[in-house]
Amino acid sequence: MLEKSYLFSLSDNARTVLERRYQLKDQDGKIIESASGLFRRVAKHIAAAEKEDDRALYEEKFYDLMTELKFLPNSPTIMNAGRELGQLAACFVLPVEDSMDGIFESVKNAALIHKSGGGTGFSFSRLRPKNSRVGTTGGIASGPVSFMKIFNTATEQVKQGGTRRGANMAILRCDHPDIQEFIHCKREENDLNNFNISVGLTDKFIQAVKEDKDYDLIDPKDGSKSGTLSAVDVYMELVAQAWSNGDPGIVFLDRINRDNALPSLGDIESTNPCGEQPLLPMEACNLGSINLNRFVTEKDDKKVIDYDSLGEAVDLSVRFLDNTIDMSKYPLDEIDEMVKGNRKVGLGVMGFADLLFQLKIPYNSDGAIKIAEDVMSFIQHTSHKASRDLAESRGVFKNFDKSVFVGKKECEFRNATTTTIAPTGTLSIIADCSSGIEPIFALSFVRNVMDNDKLISVNPLFEKIARDRGFYSTDLMDKIAKKGSLASLNEIPPDVKEVFVTAHDVSPEWHVKMQAAFQKYTDNAVSKTVNLPKEATEKDVLKIYNMANELGCKGVTIYRDGSKENQVLSFNEQKKKAEQDLSLQPVDRPETLEGFTTKMKTGMGYLYVTVTEFEGRPFEVFATIGKSGKSATAKTEAIGRLMSLALRSGVPVESIIEQVKGIVGEYAVFHEGGRVLSIPDAIGRVLENRYVKDKKNLKTENVNGFKTNNCPECSNVLAFEEGCKKCHYCGFSKCS
Repeated sequence: MLEKSYLFSLSDNARTVLERRYQLKDQDGKIIESASGLFRRVAKHIAAAEKEDDRALYEEKFYDLMTELKFLPNSPTIMNAGRELGQLAACFVLPVEDSMDGIFESVKNAALIHKSGGGTGFSFSRLRPKNSRVGTTGGIASGPVSFMKIFNTATEQVKQGGTRRGANMAILRCDHPDIQEFIHCKREENDLNNFNISVGLTDKFIQAVKEDKDYDLIDPKDGSKSGTLSAVDVYMELVAQAWSNGDPGIVFLDRINRDNALPSLGDIESTNPCGEQPLLPMEACNLGSINLNRFVTEKDDKKVIDYDSLGEAVDLSVRFLDNTIDMSKYPLDEIDEMVKGNRKVGLGVMGFADLLFQLKIPYNSDGAIKIAEDVMSFIQHTSHKASRDLAESRGVFKNFDKSVFVGKKECEFRNATTTTIAPTGTLSIIADCSSGIEPIFALSFVRNVMDNDKLISVNPLFEKIARDRGFYSTDLMDKIAKKGSLASLNEIPPDVKEVFVTAHDVSPEWHVKMQAAFQKYTDNAVSKTVNLPKEATEKDVLKIYNMANELGCKGVTIYRDGSKENQVLSFNEQKKKAEQDLSLQPVDRPETLEGFTTKMKTGMGYLYVTVTEFEGRPFEVFATIGKSGKSATAKTEAIGRLMSLALRSGVPVESIIEQVKGIVGEYAVFHEGGRVLSIPDAIGRVLENRYVKDKKNLKTENVNGFKTNNCPECSNVLAFEEGCKKCHYCGFSKCS
């Protein structure tokens, strides 16, 4: 068969992402699959769910849909379709039962899911509170947060599909006795670094907040009242902690369950890691996104949405996702049964900000809200019709007779749900469009390429306008990259500045209005981050939470700029700090110094760290590694030399420890009761043990192997969008 590779083109960034994360490689890491071959592999595998006579036809249709960049499925489908692993779903929710067997069964199941490329959500609300009696042993329960730490440690050890680490969501009901401990469980930067957390708010709690009343805490063991708290105090505690570092978010549990299509199978207790997919325990969902940027046409010399083409793409995408359910190898039989019983799919969108650019509508406007509602209501209606059409030929989902659709007109669906607004992370880079429904991150930014060269990357729609209108220049694009916004640039025409707004220009209220507009026509939920400026107050966070509730959102996540303790400095701050650092001069080495040597076990062999001291402080670090080869030896020596230079130049040892402690390498091992993550982590531990007395106040920057707000692959700034950390520079994403 002649490949159609000549019919589609990919950006350089897209090709880099595909090569790095998705294309097949041999045992030596050499790529053995072209980009077109990747899409052919996926299309062929998904089309295998069709009747034999229709497979070739739908293989071509699915191939064209993806290579025209009109639709892309979630990452596990692109990674695993047509491969031995064969697990194609991204979102899972597992139950956590109140027993030792149940808890560790969930830990094991989560590991299997993470290994296959999926993310997991848990409700820890069934676990008995801290300090309650354990009947079988007479001991004392340690509570939900302590067990979350076990899940977190297990996640740390499992690398997803060879490409990314596992992601989790933890939810605790607001009426659980341990709710206050849960609210603060991520207060420190390194705590529970593989979890997003959200508090499950109930209607009763929200009403108590409005009336400034106490509310009851409920013991999950027997449903009895175990105490009361002030609803306002707990709500404000939640607001304050979210203002401080972005965690926890909130989900509106009763609202989610009012949309539960299968209440007879149980309550929805949790969502997937980014909050967009509420699921029953042991349920999973297959997701995919339509690229709205590809559905614009011209009519009467004006850009308009091509609803005919969009409808065709939605119809085919729903079929694709329904096929994916049958072609996926789920990691557990119970999940396989639940997924095929309910057949939930989640079709969403990406490229919404780009669509608005083409239509010349500002993101922060009533016009944009109307476009959001029009587009999503169309997708909702069309996807429901597509599911009904599939039901006619394939039958309704197995648990249909247990659903809320029984007896309702035009509700004979193949799928219990059809729409979700999910994070698009790397998918939007492949499709060369803006992420999900977020405003664009930047119109221009600088990418670091090889040999320290810098490449200015400009949004293609903005670049075309700039060239057509005659104000394009490399210097201006560089200026925009540094500013992050057009607002203060007089060189840009006012009408262009009005339309081409970035995340820096959009007020928090418009973020919530946009989320609510899409939620109105979405079966499941919407993944989005409400970004607040650094100077925002707790009162501003409170306003956002109240708005989210009033406008019908199913949850909300906020991120206040700079609230993470180790967020990278602004451009001017970086420049100022660099100038200060240039003034540092290393102290000459005395001829004789005393010191000590420590032996520590690492995953690369035994490490010997020798530290010399001058006036009671560390002065030099010499590190050697055992039989690990020349490369590891050279890197270890380099680390020691750089640390020595820093110490001799007056850099505090605490700052060095903060930089290296927590870096995750390929092989973590246990040493004297603690886990050694890598060679730099081991050196950091040696220095910490010797020189840091108050370890609680030592703030380590590394989370899961990368600085909290720096990309682990290119070191650029990570953005907080769609409930997730992701890099717009190289495509890294923690969630998709």
